[in-house]
Amino acid sequence: MKKVILTAALIMGLGVVQISAQSFFSNLPLTGGIKVEANTSNFILSDMDGMKSKLGFGATLGGFGTLEFNENFAFRQEVLLHYKNSVMENETNGGETDFQYFGVEIPMYGVGQFSVANGKAFVGLGPYFGIGIDARYKTSGADDVKLYKEIGNTGESAMKRFDVGAGLLLGYEFSNKLQINASYKIGFLDALDAGKDNATMLNQTISLGLAFSF
Repeated sequence: MKKVILTAALIMGLGVVQISAQSFFSNLPLTGGIKVEANTSNFILSDMDGMKSKLGFGATLGGFGTLEFNENFAFRQEVLLHYKNSVMENETNGGETDFQYFGVEIPMYGVGQFSVANGKAFVGLGPYFGIGIDARYKTSGADDVKLYKEIGNTGESAMKRFDVGAGLLLGYEFSNKLQINASYKIGFLDALDAGKDNATMLNQTISLGLAFSF
């Protein structure tokens, strides 16, 4: 666990250094801020007959840096710590299992922006990279199943820690620098590890929240 937390901290640090270096060498305006969001997430399932992934609710907290190329285009990088929750339902017997996940994501967006009223609207599109800190299944009356724990001596776990995908960002910044943000992210990598040859689970997340730019 300590190694995972250290890895996440290093990733966040590298993200900040990356944007700072870009600003230093290009001498372009750099702004930053904080954001807080509510999220809802589940998995897109393939080859898992009788199983259904239902949306659950979580929360996201993080920061962002924006490098302004001109009044209409910018680069935005975020570092987000989030909690996600969803429910896996067995449609045959009605049994349900809670999926809970803590992790770090680093989205990177190319952003188009334009003035509207006294503020500006923006649309961003780009990749994201994620690393899981902890993930587990919770079933009533049973011990938690830690999904990143190695199964026996196989070298595999139930799920992978790393994820890569794409995100869409929509937002509006008021004249006082307060922002309304909405985003959609979908993973491109199968979240399964040990069962990856037989089925596929792709994560998807919708988020809505507030941000403030300094």
